[in-house]
Amino acid sequence: MADEEQVVLVTGASSGIGREAAKAFAKRGYAVVAVARREELLVTLRDEIREHSPRSFFLAGDLASQAFAEGIVGETVDRLGRIDVLVNNAGISKHKQIYHIEAAEVEHVMRVNFLAAVWSTLAALPPMLEQGGGTIVNVSSFAALVAPPREAAYAASKAALNSFTEGLWNDLAGSNIHAGIVNPGPIDTEIWQKEDEPVAYDGPKHHPRVVVEAIFEVIEKRRHEVTAPKRNLSLVTARLLRLIAPRILRMGMARMDPVPESVVARARARAMRETE
Repeated sequence: MADEEQVVLVTGASSGIGREAAKAFAKRGYAVVAVARREELLVTLRDEIREHSPRSFFLAGDLASQAFAEGIVGETVDRLGRIDVLVNNAGISKHKQIYHIEAAEVEHVMRVNFLAAVWSTLAALPPMLEQGGGTIVNVSSFAALVAPPREAAYAASKAALNSFTEGLWNDLAGSNIHAGIVNPGPIDTEIWQKEDEPVAYDGPKHHPRVVVEAIFEVIEKRRHEVTAPKRNLSLVTARLLRLIAPRILRMGMARMDPVPESVVARARARAMRETE
């Protein structure tokens, strides 16, 4: 492999942010390893990016499996000789009233959104140490900073990812391995069509390229944390309210997406039946 060719592994690459990121890395001359569940979409992505990056390939599988999440790193190193950048982007949403969520759903969200990134990161550290350095970019969510209504499980999974990455900032000191967080706001991807329950948010959604730009900022400028889009008034306001006036923030969220009385009543009736 040519000395100048860098290798990047991108999870969640079949659509949305991951797909845009894979294409952007290929155009910059990286060999791209694209990972997701939907093989048919990975095939079309591979064919598209090979024009710029002929050594690129894909790995299809479920990142909720520890063996697969660890194995994608080993396969990357075995086939391309190194791994310079790991982009943990794969994620699933969980937009549901808390009364409607099963424990197994929360566990699955944690496995995909948090544990998969932990497994792949721990697998990537040895080869990065051996080669002298690397970069880990964990694509989180603004929900990790300000939890929206009906997204307690999702926000928790992303908050765990942020805390894990913050821990890496100190733990990786002296290794030449850089870890950074990208916190996307509302991005125009297919995830909005996959929600379990209707979404109250009806504001603007941004193109995935704003997140891709943030990913490259983490890599090229060694940023530790970037919100995408930057300087967005709604995101800045929510963050400030969370810090200095959380009661006002809660009131605003309750007004935007209130919990219907009928939902609470049904949950209470169900609880009473279960205890009879």
